[in-house]
Amino acid sequence: MRAILLTLTLTMLAAAQTPKTELLWPEGAPGAVGTEEVDKPSLTQYIPGNPNGAAVLVCPGGGYGALAMDHEGKQIAEWFNSFGVSAFILKYRLGPRYRNPAMLDDARRAMRMIRTRAAELKVDPAKIGVMGFSAGGHLASSLSTHFKEGERPDFAVLVYPVISFTTRYTHSGSMRNLLGPNPDPALVWDFSNELKVTSQTPPTFLFHTNGDTGVPPENSVLYYMALRQVGVQAELHIYQNGPHGVGLAQKDPVLATWPARLKDWMMVRSLIPR
Repeated sequence: MRAILLTLTLTMLAAAQTPKTELLWPEGAPGAVGTEEVDKPSLTQYIPGNPNGAAVLVCPGGGYGALAMDHEGKQIAEWFNSFGVSAFILKYRLGPRYRNPAMLDDARRAMRMIRTRAAELKVDPAKIGVMGFSAGGHLASSLSTHFKEGERPDFAVLVYPVISFTTRYTHSGSMRNLLGPNPDPALVWDFSNELKVTSQTPPTFLFHTNGDTGVPPENSVLYYMALRQVGVQAELHIYQNGPHGVGLAQKDPVLATWPARLKDWMMVRSLIPR
């Protein structure tokens, strides 16, 4: 049975379109400080051969100073494609070269691009979510709580996310790269995203590990509690063991079960077929 499933997965991946990368702003990003690759945010499309309409904007992590484009980008997109979900990997601008709001501007632009081109991309405009890892999780939660018209994700997936900037669970490196070494206290509060949750924040799936010493799991707990308080549907999984930055955790037989929980949640929410 496992061999059959692997064969089917590989067949579907082979049928997927070749990934295509587009600049978010072909004429230059707003506030760009140069014309190097780091100044050119982009979106890479992974369209499956059997799209079911659901789509995810994927924000890799890296402390707002780097991007883990393989295990929190390419591998994630290929996993989604294996069951018909389209994935769009965001290469967003980074600190210290850039500060807020450049990163969120990039995420907002990407969401608008996907939604306005939904028909062309074979995407259901009511089933477009955002997924973020670590600092990318902070960006995904920022999009989920600071969106403008046409930018609201229909669902969110936060994987060992940075969330809080006002508690002792803060990931100081991410906050420094995003807001600078001496940030305005008003910005610190505004981007402590558990404080910005409202009833309009999208339904959210969260995954973390108790053993994460880089970004403590209390970040996910605080966000989950904030969602509960305003009646937004949410699902939280905290595994006992595991370090920060595990991605799909393919080499750990226990942690490797978390993507299946996400797929189940997507089925429960009717985002994908059962």
